[in-house]
Amino acid sequence: MKRTLSLLALVALTLVAVNAWAAREHTKAVAKTMTVKGEIVDMGCYLGHGASGADHKSCASKCLAGGMPFGLLTADGKLYLLTLNHDNPDPFNQCKDMAAQTVVVSGTLMQRSGVMALDVSSVKAAQ
Repeated sequence: MKRTLSLLALVALTLVAVNAWAAREHTKAVAKTMTVKGEIVDMGCYLGHGASGADHKSCASKCLAGGMPFGLLTADGKLYLLTLNHDNPDPFNQCKDMAAQTVVVSGTLMQRSGVMALDVSSVKAAQ
C-alpha cells in the first residue's frame, strides 16, 4: 500500500512539473512585442474616478512622482499597466515625466488574470 501511494505521489509530482514547464514554454511562445499609442495615466486616479487628460496633468504628475503605478490609455479605451524592463529601465522611467501626454510605447505584451501590461522597451512623444 505504501509503495502504491509513493508511486502515485511521484506520478502526480511529475505531472505537476510537466504542466508547469509546458505553461512556462507556452507563455514564452505567445509573448509578443507591440507598439501602442495612448495617454500616460496614473492608475489610482484613472481607475478611481476616471481622471485623465490635460486637466489632470498636475495631479497625475504628483501621483507618478510619488510612486503610483501608471498605465497607457488608448483612444479606444484599452488600458495597459506599464512595467519596468529589468534589462533597460530608462524608457519606463521616462514615462514618469510624461503624465497626461500622448506617447508611443513599445514593449512585450503580458496578460494574466484579465490584466494587460506592457514591459516598456521604448517610449517617445506621439507626433
